[in-house]
Amino acid sequence: MAAIANLGTPIAISASMKIAIPIWQSRISPVFDVAGQLLLVDWADGREVARTVRLIDETSPDERLKKLAELGVETLICAGISQSLEIALAECSICVIAGICGDVEEVLAAFQTGRLDEERFSMPGCCGQRRRRRGGCRRQGLSEN
Repeated sequence: MAAIANLGTPIAISASMKIAIPIWQSRISPVFDVAGQLLLVDWADGREVARTVRLIDETSPDERLKKLAELGVETLICAGISQSLEIALAECSICVIAGICGDVEEVLAAFQTGRLDEERFSMPGCCGQRRRRRGGCRRQGLSEN
């Protein structure tokens, strides 16, 4: 079984996992609720094996939730997200890692090596709060420190 470190703790994966990141140019989009593009990254055995970029024109929270579920997303890494959408995703066992900003390639490398807790990935204006993890993270094997 492979493990990917995330915020200093491992996410255990048995075969593969799909990560979604809302993007704008080469950076994480400021707000998932209105992002126009989504980077989908497939992981297997602790490494990236495929990636695609999808336009997302679903505008309502319910439509976005349904789209992520249809795409098989297990983890969403994002900057800002409405609380209601974050809770709905968590209820569908999609792990939400919010409050993350920066260059997409750097964020992916940090996710893989468990360094997303570095200050440079912290969204400005978070009043010193650490990243939030909600939902399916624990069900996927993510344990709190």
